[in-house]
Amino acid sequence: MENGHSAVDYSIPLPEGKRVYFASDFHLGAPNPAASREREKHIVKWLDTVSRDAAHIFLVGDIFDFWFEYKEVIPKGYTRLLGKLAELRDKGIGISVFIGNHDMWMDGYFEEELDIPVHYEPQTYNIGGKRFYIGHGDGLGPGDHGYKMLKKVFRNPVCRWLFSLIHPSWGIGLANYFSRKSRAATGGELEKFLGEENEWLAIYSKEILQQSHFDYFIYGHRHLPLDLQVGPDSRYINLGDWLNYFSYAVFDGKTTSLLYDK
Repeated sequence: MENGHSAVDYSIPLPEGKRVYFASDFHLGAPNPAASREREKHIVKWLDTVSRDAAHIFLVGDIFDFWFEYKEVIPKGYTRLLGKLAELRDKGIGISVFIGNHDMWMDGYFEEELDIPVHYEPQTYNIGGKRFYIGHGDGLGPGDHGYKMLKKVFRNPVCRWLFSLIHPSWGIGLANYFSRKSRAATGGELEKFLGEENEWLAIYSKEILQQSHFDYFIYGHRHLPLDLQVGPDSRYINLGDWLNYFSYAVFDGKTTSLLYDK
């Protein structure tokens, strides 16, 4: 591992006429079941549309506003999305999922039931001759030491095991409450553009570029669609979210574009 990411690129073939899609921060479950279900339908419709020419789809974290896998239990709901992802995999479309700060407690369900790999750290890819660095983005770059410490606690196997001892009816309800509180407290801050010189994921990307070239850095987490030049031939793209922007990125084999599905 180098800087928290894989030292070897994954290689994804990109046949002529095919594209690669990236989306993040669906936050399904928020702010309430009715609004979440309508957004879920929108996402499923988008997946249907892009599946026509998708070689691969990256879901780059915070698919759910909260997710915790007990040994025999997963959170209630999200049937439409999970069914659509299973359908696309059965059709042979590649899908990769990254955990975010709201859904970091995955533990085999996506791999075993949906045949979808789940990544817990940023990963590097060679796609159509371009190098991509992909990760959710939480805890990367300078500052935010409080969250970085909290992330270590949440990811600690002992802490996770202790939480799993709470009955799901209580545990999931409690976690959903704190997830909503956390999003309400930090959501506005995440959506503010800080200026190129202060965008911590841009700073982090420039640090990576000092060691190795990447054509694209793809992140979520910021809830703000961004497309910034971080090197002579390198761009940082933030995928925004599906709470406000319904934004995503697409790579057509030549360039990566930030688009909106409104």
